Amino acid sequence: MTRWLLPIGLVMALVGYFGPWVDHPVAGLVITGLDMGEYVKFLPIVREGTISIWRPGFYLPLVAISLAAIIAAYRSDLAYRWWLRAPLLALATVAAINLVPPAWTPARLLEPEFRFQTTSLLLLLVGVALAPFLALIPRTLVAILVTFLAGIAFTLPFYTFMQLLPTIEELYNQPLTAAWGLWLMTLGLLIVIVAYWRLPSQPSSPEIYRKIVAE
Repeated sequence: MTRWLLPIGLVMALVGYFGPWVDHPVAGLVITGLDMGEYVKFLPIVREGTISIWRPGFYLPLVAISLAAIIAAYRSDLAYRWWLRAPLLALATVAAINLVPPAWTPARLLEPEFRFQTTSLLLLLVGVALAPFLALIPRTLVAILVTFLAGIAFTLPFYTFMQLLPTIEELYNQPLTAAWGLWLMTLGLLIVIVAYWRLPSQPSSPEIYRKIVAE
């Protein structure tokens, strides 16, 4: 059950992140989770410094989803075959690549504003390459890491979003509520956390490494 629960949770979280957080009949006024990191920069209360937010927090779900998929791909206690392992690594890569800011240039990636995204992207791509080794991390340590990261990845964006929602309502001149994308992402990350705590214990050893790489 757990081996299917984890990829389902990851897909739900990523779909929810790419889905609408602010919905609207006019497509151009729909705001997705991916949009939020850039969108908030143009809100008056943010530009004027009336409210202080950590903008990279809206990209934490991508980091959590990518890392959780990377760690899961080669774990022997999940025993994924290549036909599921490859999509997991592809999902991790897609999530990581979306950390790249719009209209980017190599010089722009080095700007302080995008340093978190650039650093996270590089570390995650290295993680994809080292996925067989990351699979050897003990179950309890992995569960704690994923719980911490995924927990922050939905609580911080959710809290910040709810702080900004009244301002967005003023701009739209209508009452708004959090759309299905935010709720689906939150549910997906919660499922990922539960799935990691349900993993059976796995000893780290060269034999396990040889087994998971050979499969």
